[in-house]
Amino acid sequence: MLSSKRLVLAHFWLAFTVFGLALLLGAWQMLVRSPLLAWISNPEWYYRSVTAHGTVMGYVFPTLIAMGFGYAISELALERPLIGQRWAWTGFGLVVVGAVMAMVPVSMGLASVLYTFYPPLIGSPFYYLGIVLVVVGSWIWVALMSLNLYVWKRDNPGKPVPLAMFANVAGSLLWGWTAVGAALELLLQILPVALGFRTTIDAGLARVFFSWTLHAIVYFWLMPAYIAYYTIIPRAIGGKLYSDSMARISFILFLVVAMPIGIHHLFTDPQVGAGFKFMHSALTALVALPTLLTVFTICASAEIAGRLRGGKGPFGWVAALPWRNPMMLAVTFSFVMLGFGGAGGLINMSFQLDASIHNTQWVTGHFHLIFGGAIVIMYFAIAYDLWPHLTGRALTSLGLMRAQLWLWFVGMIVTTFPWHYVGILGMPRRMAFYDFTNTALAPEALPVTISVFGGFLLVISGALFFVVLIKGQLAPKAEAGVYRFSIAIHPPTSVPVALNGYSLWLVLMIGLTVVNYGFPIAQLLALKNTSVPAVYVGAQP
Repeated sequence: MLSSKRLVLAHFWLAFTVFGLALLLGAWQMLVRSPLLAWISNPEWYYRSVTAHGTVMGYVFPTLIAMGFGYAISELALERPLIGQRWAWTGFGLVVVGAVMAMVPVSMGLASVLYTFYPPLIGSPFYYLGIVLVVVGSWIWVALMSLNLYVWKRDNPGKPVPLAMFANVAGSLLWGWTAVGAALELLLQILPVALGFRTTIDAGLARVFFSWTLHAIVYFWLMPAYIAYYTIIPRAIGGKLYSDSMARISFILFLVVAMPIGIHHLFTDPQVGAGFKFMHSALTALVALPTLLTVFTICASAEIAGRLRGGKGPFGWVAALPWRNPMMLAVTFSFVMLGFGGAGGLINMSFQLDASIHNTQWVTGHFHLIFGGAIVIMYFAIAYDLWPHLTGRALTSLGLMRAQLWLWFVGMIVTTFPWHYVGILGMPRRMAFYDFTNTALAPEALPVTISVFGGFLLVISGALFFVVLIKGQLAPKAEAGVYRFSIAIHPPTSVPVALNGYSLWLVLMIGLTVVNYGFPIAQLLALKNTSVPAVYVGAQP
């Protein structure tokens, strides 16, 4: 029984509302840069839109999903009321206030710095303070998840921590630590300049601080999706989880190796030495390991479901799977996009290959395929699965749900594949205008146009998603029954200490971060005369 339904629903409704607005902004950006529409002639409008889109999609939307889902997991998995509900509402309030505080200066053209902040560009201090409030609100969630787990373990000594809660706390701890990098950049580098205490900024050091957050934040986005893979999908498709232990190992690996990899985004930056770039590249390759474990485990879980449904022979279980079940569609589409996006990531992590696609539309295609594709489609699945238990009303529009997921999958493929292609051709990203009458750019006009139609499909899919949720919210009352997470085929009666807590893994996470970032940061701090004049957004030349 969920005693915090209103809390969870508040997080989800706000998350999906801002997601819908950011989705419209993204589609508009694609349209105005394409050959289909005359250029708007003012690049400032474009960069305002990109900053708002990236900030909402990168910080606000996934943070609210992780927080809301996390609170639900805490109650449902631990089978006890959430400790600290007032603090949880405080955290939610901080996220709301921070999001509004950040978006107002963006809409006024005072903070067009994109979600990566782009020093030495400096925007309104209210934008950065808003981001800080969002992070502080999320840190309240981090603390509450650890507190609820601590109290449960104290009251249940020696018992295995439920897998959903084990994974949930892993995601919260990962976010709590990875957000430190961006927080240091904001507090030590950007805000003193934005507030007028300094007029110069060490852009190289700021970028290294942000790289601490830049890639590990992707795994924070991924965590709710991976929790759904392991703890929702096997039950939803009528099977059982193949291995509880492999699931725990996957989340531990994410916690340990997701952090010290961000400098692979700085391959072309001269202020970081080649040795540390190599270390980060090698550790980036290790992140593929928990993903491969997950793909194997969930495919094995799907085979169990197919066999239980009567599937025979080597591949008969595939045909026996419930393909009309929206959850089956969601995880399949997510895995396909994760596969393509992950393959593209192997190019990004290679020092040699990255040089050919660095800062091109390839990068845009890669992270949209991972986040907008593989991750967001599982956010839809999480909402569909929890909604009846949060509202006490059934979601009966299965046909609409299937159509919505198909449109999202097709739309994301049609959007991102052309971006990968034009990236290979050399099209730079984050440009407000492309002159497709130029013979050098003319071959890129058709794929860019195709990608715009993919964006339209995504908007239609997003609209259908809201239709499904609103219809569910207005449906007659219906008893949803007891919520269950997936059960392992061999449920654990005891778990090794290393797989039932995080003490060892937190030491490794922090240690690897210090080793991989400590020297570059210390070296840059020691260098003299590395600061450059700030460039203030909105200032007159």
